[in-house]
Amino acid sequence: MDRDKKSFVAINYISCKDFYKPRFEELFGTRAHAIDRMPGFEFMEVLKPRDGNGDYLIVSHWDSEDAFKDWTRSKEFIDGHKRGFEDIKIAREKGEEAPMTSDFKTYEVIAR
Repeated sequence: MDRDKKSFVAINYISCKDFYKPRFEELFGTRAHAIDRMPGFEFMEVLKPRDGNGDYLIVSHWDSEDAFKDWTRSKEFIDGHKRGFEDIKIAREKGEEAPMTSDFKTYEVIAR
């Protein structure tokens, strides 16, 4: 990657109920890699809190904000998240809280 080029980073903060953490890790361990095929995608990191407390961080790097937005509107996005979305749907149908929640924040890389 060109070090002078500014890139775009999206961080998804994922809060999981304790019982759901193994399932969440399984979902990422067996992911479809749909994001890897998206134009403008650079790389992704999935970070787990070392002490087991707090949010997981999904850090994705893109060559532009437009590339990221295209990902969030794509069939690949739906395919890549369908198992987690299904888990949330099942919990809601049972009248339970979602086993995980997420909050996106976006950033521009200004230095490396």
